[in-house]
Amino acid sequence: MGAIRTPRGKWIEAGLRALSAGGPDAVRVEALAQALGVSKGGFYGYFANRDALLTEMLETWEREVTDETIGRVEAEGGDARERLARLTVLASSGAGLLTDVTTDLAIRDWARRDPAVAERLRRADNRRMAYLRSLYGEFCADEADVEARCMVTFSVWIGNHLVAADHGPRSRTDVLQTIRARLLAP
Repeated sequence: MGAIRTPRGKWIEAGLRALSAGGPDAVRVEALAQALGVSKGGFYGYFANRDALLTEMLETWEREVTDETIGRVEAEGGDARERLARLTVLASSGAGLLTDVTTDLAIRDWARRDPAVAERLRRADNRRMAYLRSLYGEFCADEADVEARCMVTFSVWIGNHLVAADHGPRSRTDVLQTIRARLLAP
């Protein structure tokens, strides 16, 4: 009876966790094997080298934050406002490893130093913005208003986690709910 292999996806998840915690330099085969509690030999059954893992990590992240997220929102149906509300909750909740803002921020930081990563990030962001445009466009006739709402929505998703300011008597949740309500208004 052969040994049970660590699934390919577990290596990718461990790589994304390492990326989130310490950037691309933290994604090392030996460290990932240790985090998974396995030998590094199994890694080479799936990936030719570390670069192959990094590429698959980026592909997995991109697919999750675009197609899979959009698919989850669309699967539940509803009008554009309902789908936007669901998308906003999903995007800001960090419900999964790949939709977690720390992974997104780590990829953004990596993209500042690697043109190939920057291109992948641009593609994912353009896909996200196109989806937002399609939703806002269902109830906003003004293209400039649609673009402004998309930019504010996307900026809040990314930037909310970077802002340390207090909001007086309001909680961060209250402020975010007010933003959502204004963005979803006719």
